[in-house]
Amino acid sequence: MDSTVFLASLFLYGVDTTLVVLFLNASIFAFTQRESAWWKHLLNFAIYSFMIISSSYTFIFTGGEVGNVHLKNLIPYISALGTYYSVNVLLVGIYFLLSDKDSLGRALKEMIKDSLATYLSTLLLSLVLMILLHAQNLFGLFLFACIAFLLSQAFKQHFELYKEVADKANKDFLTGLNNHGYFKELLEKELTAARESEKPLSVALIDIDDFKKYNDLFGHIRGDQVLKEFGALIKKEAESKGYSVARYGGEEFSFLMPNTNSQDAFKFLNDVRKKTNNTHFKGVESLPYGCLSFSAGIAEWEKETLNTTELLNKADQALYSTKDQGKNLVQIYNEHTDYSVQRSLNLEKELAEAEHQLKMFLSKDVYTYRHSKRVYQYAVDFSKKLNLSDHERKTLILGALVHDIGKIEIPRDILNKKGKLEAHEWEIMKKHVTWGKEIISIDKKLEDLVPLVELHHERYDGKGYPYGLKGKTIPKLARILCIIDSFDAMTTERPYQQTKTFAEGIAELRKWSGRQFDPQFVEPFINMIELTYNVEECETLLAEEIG
Repeated sequence: MDSTVFLASLFLYGVDTTLVVLFLNASIFAFTQRESAWWKHLLNFAIYSFMIISSSYTFIFTGGEVGNVHLKNLIPYISALGTYYSVNVLLVGIYFLLSDKDSLGRALKEMIKDSLATYLSTLLLSLVLMILLHAQNLFGLFLFACIAFLLSQAFKQHFELYKEVADKANKDFLTGLNNHGYFKELLEKELTAARESEKPLSVALIDIDDFKKYNDLFGHIRGDQVLKEFGALIKKEAESKGYSVARYGGEEFSFLMPNTNSQDAFKFLNDVRKKTNNTHFKGVESLPYGCLSFSAGIAEWEKETLNTTELLNKADQALYSTKDQGKNLVQIYNEHTDYSVQRSLNLEKELAEAEHQLKMFLSKDVYTYRHSKRVYQYAVDFSKKLNLSDHERKTLILGALVHDIGKIEIPRDILNKKGKLEAHEWEIMKKHVTWGKEIISIDKKLEDLVPLVELHHERYDGKGYPYGLKGKTIPKLARILCIIDSFDAMTTERPYQQTKTFAEGIAELRKWSGRQFDPQFVEPFINMIELTYNVEECETLLAEEIG
C-alpha cells in the first residue's frame, strides 16, 4: 500500500512532494518499529528514494505530464511502474549479493515470480487514488482509505480461512503438532536449503518408552491425554529454538532442527528428555522408570546423504539402538556402528519366543514342526543375502517360523496320510492358510506376519490359493517365502509325495521360475543354497534325519 501512495503522489504532485511523503512515512515507521536496527530504516529509505527518482525520470522521459489525469499518460504510467519494479529487483539483488551470495538467485526468482501481479495491482490502485485525489482532494483520500481498509479486511479474512484449512491438513488432530506428511514436506525443503547453503541440519526420531503398557493399564483415553500433554511440552521446547516438531505416528515424534549439528541436537534433546522425566504425568509411576521417558535417535545431514529417506533411516537405527541399550536415552547415529547386529540380538529374543509358541501349537505334528524350523533357517540365511530392511528381515524370519501354524486345525489322519490326498482332503489341507491367518490375527504383535501365513501358497502365475493372486500383487515377502517353503517341501520326506535331492530341487525351482515362483528371487536363492550349504553334505544330513 506504501507504493500505491508514492506512485499516486509522483503522478499527481511530482517527485519533490513524493520524497517529502516518503520521509514522513519513513520517520513514522522508524518511530513505531524502534526495535529494528537504524541502518535498516536508512537502507529502506534509500531504496525507496532511488525507486521514486528513477520512476520520475522515466515518467517525464516517456511524455508523462505531472498533475494531468488522462488516458494519454497510460504508457508513461506503465513505464514508470516498470522502472519502479526493476530498480527494486536490482537493489534487493545487490543487497543479497553483498550479504549472502548463495541466496541471491533464490531471492530474485521468488521476487519475480511472486511480486509481478502485486506491482500491477499497485499501479491500478495508484491510478484510482490519483483520480480520487484529483477529483475530490481530501474526500477522495478518505474514500481511498476506506476502500483500502475494507480490502485489507477482506484479504485478512480470506487469509485466515486459508490458514485454518491448511492447518487442518497439516496438523495432527490429537496433539496439534505437525503431522507425518507435513513433516516430510518440511524436511524436503530444509534438506534442499542445507545442500545449497551447506549449513548443518539434524533430524531426530523419538519414541515414548513403554507406552503400550501405559495404555494397557489405564486405557486409550488416558493414553491420548498423555500424548497431548507430552506434545505440548515438546512443542514449547522446540519453538524456543526455532525447531519444527511433528507427531510421526502413534507414540513416535520427530524433530527437524535446521542450522544445528548433531552435538547441539544431542544437548537439546537430552535436556528435553530430562525435563520429560521430571514432569508429572498421571499414572506414569507405574512404568519401569517411574516417570514418562523416551528414547531418541539423531542423524545429521552430510554431503553423502542421498535423500530424506536415508537420513530418517539413520535416525531410526540410532533410535532402536537406544531401545536395545535400555531406553530413556538419546543417541547420535554413528556410521561405524553395526546397528544390524544390535537389531539382530533383539530379533533373536523374539524368535525364541515364537519358537516356544510353535512347539506348543504343533506338538501333535512333528513333521510340520521340523519343516517350519528348516524353513526358518533358510529364511535366516536368505534374508542376509537380500536387500531387506531390518523390519522386513524380522518379518520374513518370524513368518517362516509360523507360516504353517494353521495346520493345527487339520485332522491327524489327513496330515499323516500315506499317498496322495483325495480331492476333499486337499481342499481341507488348503484351508490351513486361512486358519493360520485367524490364529495369528489374535495377537496384534504378529499382525505383520498375516500376509506370509495367508499367502505363501499363492503362485506367480496366478494359479495358487487362497485368492489366485498374480505377480507382484502378491506381497514380496510372501513370494520369497513361497520359494523357501517349496524347496524344503520338495527336498524332505512328505507323506504324499516323493522326496527330491537338493540338485533336483534346484532344477525344479528353475523349471517353475516365472510360473510358480518369482524369477527375481529364484537365482539368488539357488546361489545362497550353493554357497551356504554343501549340497552333498546337506543330503547326507537329511538322510540321517529321516532315518
